[in-house]
Amino acid sequence: MTDPASHPAAAQAGRDPGSWRDPSGFVFRRDGTVLRQIAPAFTADWEAYLTSGLHERLVKAGSVLAFEDVPLEQALDAATAWRVIRPEQLDLISYPYEWSFGQLKDAALLTLDAQAKALAAGLSLRDASAYNIQFRGTTPVLIDSLSFERHEPGAPWVAYRQFCEHFLAPLALMSIRDVRVGRMLRSLVDGIPIDLAASLLPGRSKARFGLLTHLHLHARSQRQHGDDGGASAKAVSIPKERLAALIGNLRSTVVGLRWEPGGTEWADYADNTSYTDAATAAKARLVESLLRDAGGDVVWDLGANTGRYSAIAAGLGRRVVAWDIDPAAVERHHRALKGSGETRITPLLIDLADPSPAQGWALTERASLVARSNADVLLALALVHHLAIGRNVPLPMIASFFAELAPDLVLEWVPRADVMVRKLLSGRKDIFDGYHEDGFRAAFEGAGWALCAREPIENSPRVLYRFRRRS
Repeated sequence: MTDPASHPAAAQAGRDPGSWRDPSGFVFRRDGTVLRQIAPAFTADWEAYLTSGLHERLVKAGSVLAFEDVPLEQALDAATAWRVIRPEQLDLISYPYEWSFGQLKDAALLTLDAQAKALAAGLSLRDASAYNIQFRGTTPVLIDSLSFERHEPGAPWVAYRQFCEHFLAPLALMSIRDVRVGRMLRSLVDGIPIDLAASLLPGRSKARFGLLTHLHLHARSQRQHGDDGGASAKAVSIPKERLAALIGNLRSTVVGLRWEPGGTEWADYADNTSYTDAATAAKARLVESLLRDAGGDVVWDLGANTGRYSAIAAGLGRRVVAWDIDPAAVERHHRALKGSGETRITPLLIDLADPSPAQGWALTERASLVARSNADVLLALALVHHLAIGRNVPLPMIASFFAELAPDLVLEWVPRADVMVRKLLSGRKDIFDGYHEDGFRAAFEGAGWALCAREPIENSPRVLYRFRRRS
């Protein structure tokens, strides 16, 4: 597990600024390593989790992060520490509003499967936050092993409402209304309220038993009981068999939610460019050569589309985060990677003209895209013209933003003569006097980038550049 936030306050205090909600323990960083401190109050639940064999089974299945104990002297606050563990370290923390439909669905199913296995072991998940899930490649993994507690006979699933808000509600809206509803999770960090989801879903969704039960009737129950802290539910004894059936019904409801990524301008972009077959092959060879020269371990492919060039970076042994603006492109990329078994690439959603900000409590609970950047190399192919012309972002600002994300850059310059630039300029006033190659180079060199290589692409007016940040 890695530090999900690199805010200056985290570096000074050691404690992760997003890890304050759980009194049973917290995440902190020591000498660049992420650790977790466990409080004495959680002793019985933690020991029940370990002795049940559940942790071992989940680790073997790849469903939860492994950990190792470290000396108690490593605790951030020895006076309140009972145990300190070092979880398996991850190289990037992503957030639910950066996931495709399929990724959110996979995370939901992992959460339900973990709860089902926990019940069978006499335990239960006490929270079902989407933020407790991360991705290794395209595979979801539960990162919070402190989520498991002993199940009290007759007790309901205390995380039921949270699961519906973090997973079921957004998935239903993305499936039935519009996949872009997933962006609501960026504003609603505690999930989409059940009553809001029920009001936004069409009446025909009530014909689905799962959605009727877990969203529409759930919303009505909330209106009837008000904010009673769940007292009404807690007063009812629920046999474990009924809880298992509830989890099973939630699972079948989630499985039944589907969204097919049809053809869009961006999802089909890789197959609708100005390149000839010869130019495409030449570009691939140059990209591989420039990435090899750039070195590093982690590549962020900005505007990755369905991952043609992400695969080249992965083929060099690099860990790749493939960012794209289009939900259909990211979903298609995610599905293709799952089918291929490739584990070095994680596709994610981002609008580079409106990237994920710092938010949550005190603007530190969820870190911005820049604060989470761990890239050694940026790959920005067929991207700059979309930002500079399509989104009116000045070239110097693009160059400065890229310099915040990584020390090395492989970039494609698309000149005015290219058909894709002419398409962007059609039907609008051309106010982009500085959009020419000399202006582009001046902007990037002025932002602290040193030119390492310039490679024209055979049979194309486009040019590949490799830059290195001076400082």
